[in-house]
Amino acid sequence: MFSGEAEIQARRKTLAVLQDEVRRVLDSARDLGQLFSFLVKADQAGISSTLEKIRKAEEDAEQLRRMLTRELAEIGTMMINREDFLRTAYNVEEMSGYIAGVAFKLSQVKFGKGKATAVVDGLRELIDMSVESVQRLNEVLRALAINPIHAIDLSNSVQKLERQVDEKYRNLTVKVLNEMGDKQGIKETLFLKDAIEEIEDLVDICLNTTDSITILALGL
Repeated sequence: MFSGEAEIQARRKTLAVLQDEVRRVLDSARDLGQLFSFLVKADQAGISSTLEKIRKAEEDAEQLRRMLTRELAEIGTMMINREDFLRTAYNVEEMSGYIAGVAFKLSQVKFGKGKATAVVDGLRELIDMSVESVQRLNEVLRALAINPIHAIDLSNSVQKLERQVDEKYRNLTVKVLNEMGDKQGIKETLFLKDAIEEIEDLVDICLNTTDSITILALGL
């Protein structure tokens, strides 16, 4: 049976793996912002390199989630909130999948001359907001290891940002359909619309993950 001290050490180890997973997803989100810059510049070398980095980050997130799963299996039922840790880890892994999906869809769209400026600018803002949401998630998780109450307070900022993203997503979707539907091919328009929707889904999952961390904070 685990002693109280052993359980504390096990929780710290599990939390460290979860922090590594979130940091890797944050790296991937930042790469998504860089990818968009390369797409606008039509920098093929940069596009290929960044797509590979995002793909690798997705694999790393999966490996870290598997590592955390093994850690929790070894700990057993002595950690009463291990299911909350596992749920959070799966949410984080799902975020990396959405980032990879957005990256692929955006790579199928040409962002050269003739592309609606309002759409390009709006998409850049939406991507920046999604990166910020993952950054705030990372801050919430770091706070969890130091001051669980502070982590709960920080989670409110993620919720506020998610509402802003919802509004931006709706407005940008309308712009894409109105300003690009006739000028760009239907294929590109659909890829772009799907990418915008997945960015919104990414932020939704980020909020769900923050809620999971709040539950963890209540159990610490």
